[in-house]
Amino acid sequence: MKFNEKLLAIRKKQGLSQEELGMELQVSRQTISKWEAGQSYPDFQRLVMLSDYFGMSLDELVKDIDVQDVREKNLTDEKVASIFSDVQNVKNFLGKWCKIVCYVALAFMVMFCIGYVVHLFFPDIEWLFRTKS
Repeated sequence: MKFNEKLLAIRKKQGLSQEELGMELQVSRQTISKWEAGQSYPDFQRLVMLSDYFGMSLDELVKDIDVQDVREKNLTDEKVASIFSDVQNVKNFLGKWCKIVCYVALAFMVMFCIGYVVHLFFPDIEWLFRTKS
């Protein structure tokens, strides 16, 4: 919604005539009419007066946004970023532990293979491979 449309809607919602709003802002009815028709735009001082009169921020009045929606969206984005960060931290932690477990398993497999090969080449060494007889 453009500023002129928003001004018209807010004024009508408040039940004000162009004349009444003009008196509050110290401008003529014709000036209010031009603002609502999109033929002119209020100066900064009048924008501040409008926002104060209607009890809204300048952003809400001038822009086509609801500031509360923006705040909630930012909070939602922060929550999503926090969750993503937590998931990344868990993935990194699990990745490190997975590597450690794989290296330990590999070390045991290498030791087993070396023992098997040594046993094949030296089957008579009793102190290395004690067998019960």
